[in-house]
Amino acid sequence: MKLFLIETGTFKLDGGAMFGVVPKVIWQKLITPDENNHLELAMRCLLIKGEDRLILIDSGIGNKHEDNFIKYYSPSNSNLLIDNIKKNGFSNQDITDVILTHLHFDHSGGAISLNNENIHVPTFPNATYWVSDVQWNAAVNPSIKEAPSFLKGNYLPLQQWNKLKLIHCTHSDVTFMPGLKLKFVHGHSPGMILPVIKSENQTFVYCTDLIPTVHHLSLSYILAYDIQPLQTIIERQTLIEEALLNHYVLIFEHDKDNDCVTLIKQKDGKIKTMPFLL
Repeated sequence: MKLFLIETGTFKLDGGAMFGVVPKVIWQKLITPDENNHLELAMRCLLIKGEDRLILIDSGIGNKHEDNFIKYYSPSNSNLLIDNIKKNGFSNQDITDVILTHLHFDHSGGAISLNNENIHVPTFPNATYWVSDVQWNAAVNPSIKEAPSFLKGNYLPLQQWNKLKLIHCTHSDVTFMPGLKLKFVHGHSPGMILPVIKSENQTFVYCTDLIPTVHHLSLSYILAYDIQPLQTIIERQTLIEEALLNHYVLIFEHDKDNDCVTLIKQKDGKIKTMPFLL
């Protein structure tokens, strides 16, 4: 299999929400906020080329948003999804599968586009879209806490166009195809998918919002968006321990400056990151 990082622009989220209960005086040393206390974050998707499948992991924020949404989240270059797929030699029609790790708007927004008649249509017309059944239920019937993160125009049309397939969420990994397994985690959002890819004797993990940036390797920085923060800590710690033991490459979806790293545990117990060139 061959992997391609697909940049889909940036957007902004509140710095306090990204670092939880940790005071600003500490986290602002890691990422400098703007005058509104917002952080600029990447939206990095992953394209996987197999023998007979071309799989896109997540789809960015999309470009069909209203003025109030744009004013708050400040998306930039949100048309890069298709452009950067093309730069790697493919078209939107070549995509056979889209795996949405979860249905928050910054991960699923590019799944659906508006056509010339202002109708919501699948961005990838020949693809099957995959979501965990637990996540689908959470998005269709959202809790009060999570409802602002789900925009139904990003995913309900998938069902209307008969493009949606649900993956049964289990306690074990699910083999999507040889070399690609799906783990399920629940701290950030119920039934979130962690894709685990084996390619050329190397294992890659697409960390989605379990570890959104390299700074979130620290268990102290827990997102205010997380549904079950204590579960996030357990799941993140488990992944970090597995990554250290098995020399995983971690792919960060939201880190502007760090896309792929490996981890090394130093003698003092601290974790050092090493950039990995994909």
